[in-house]
Amino acid sequence: MRKRSSAVYLTVTTVLVLTGCSQSTSATKAPPPPDVEVVQVEQKDVPIYGEWIGTLDGMVNADIKAQVSGYLLKQDYTEGSFVRKGQLLFEIDPRPFQATVDQAQGQLAQAGGQLAQAKAQLVQAEAQVAVAEANQRRTQLDVDRYIPLAKQQAITQQDLDNATQNNLASKAQVQSATAAVETSKAQIQAANATIQAAQAALETARLNLGFTRLISPIDGIAGIAQQQVGALVSPSSGTVTTVSTLDPVKVWFTVSEQEYLDFNNWRYPAGCTFSQSTKYSASWTVRQSSYGDQGTGWRSAGAAAGSFGVAR
Repeated sequence: MRKRSSAVYLTVTTVLVLTGCSQSTSATKAPPPPDVEVVQVEQKDVPIYGEWIGTLDGMVNADIKAQVSGYLLKQDYTEGSFVRKGQLLFEIDPRPFQATVDQAQGQLAQAGGQLAQAKAQLVQAEAQVAVAEANQRRTQLDVDRYIPLAKQQAITQQDLDNATQNNLASKAQVQSATAAVETSKAQIQAANATIQAAQAALETARLNLGFTRLISPIDGIAGIAQQQVGALVSPSSGTVTTVSTLDPVKVWFTVSEQEYLDFNNWRYPAGCTFSQSTKYSASWTVRQSSYGDQGTGWRSAGAAAGSFGVAR
C-alpha cells in the first residue's frame, strides 16, 4: 500500500514538471528502491510484560500508639523520612509522670525507714527477753532456796510467798518480751512487703515516664502524623503515626479479569488450576526505577479475583 501511494505521488510530480518546463528533454530520475530490513524468524520463550498501578506496602507496618494519657509536646521526626529503631518520634508531657516517680521514690524511702525501725524494735525486744529471762532465773533461785528454809522454819512463810510471786511475775515478763520479739518480726515482714510494693510502684511510675517518649520499634519510613502537637492522646486515642519497613516491601496491584485469565492459562495449561498459595517470579518497576531482583508473588487469599501482591 505504501509503494502504491509513492507511485501516485511521483506521477503527479512528473506531470507538473513536464507542464511547467516544456523545453526539458531529460528523463526524470527514478527514486532509489526503499530499504527493507530482514529479520530471521526464531521461536523462543519471551517474558510477558504488563503495566498496572500498584500500591507499596511495608512488609511490617508498626502502629505507634500512646500507652499513657497526656498532651503531645513535640514531634521529633519529619514525615516521610527514614527512621532508625529506637529513634524518638513524639514526646508526651512528662511532668505528671515525673511527679509520680518522685512520689514513689518517697514512699520507698519511707518503707525503708519503717523496716529499719522494725529491725531496731526487734533488737530491743530480744534484749528485753534476755533481761526477763535473767530476772526469772534469779527469782527461781530464790524460790528454790526459800523452800527448804521455810520447811526448817528458818524464814517466814511470807518470805517464801513473796519469792514465789516474784518468780511468777518474772516468767510473765519473759512471755511478754518473747511476744514483743514476734511482733517485731511481723513488723519487719510487713515493712518488707511495703518496700516491695513501693518498688513495684516506682518501677511502674518509671515505666509510664518512659512511655512519654514514643520511639520507633523498627527501621523504616515514618508516615504522616495522625495527631498534632498539643493534642491529648491516650491508649484509646488511636494511632499517632506508622513506621513501615522498606526492605522487604510489598506491592499490591489489581489486574483485569481478562489479564488474570490469560495469566492463568499461561501459567497453568489445560488441566491445572491456579492456587491461592502459588508463587511466581516477577520483576517490577516503580517510577522508572527498576527493581530487577526476582520477587515472590501471590494471589491475596480471600481477596477479589485478580488481586495480587509482589514482595521483594
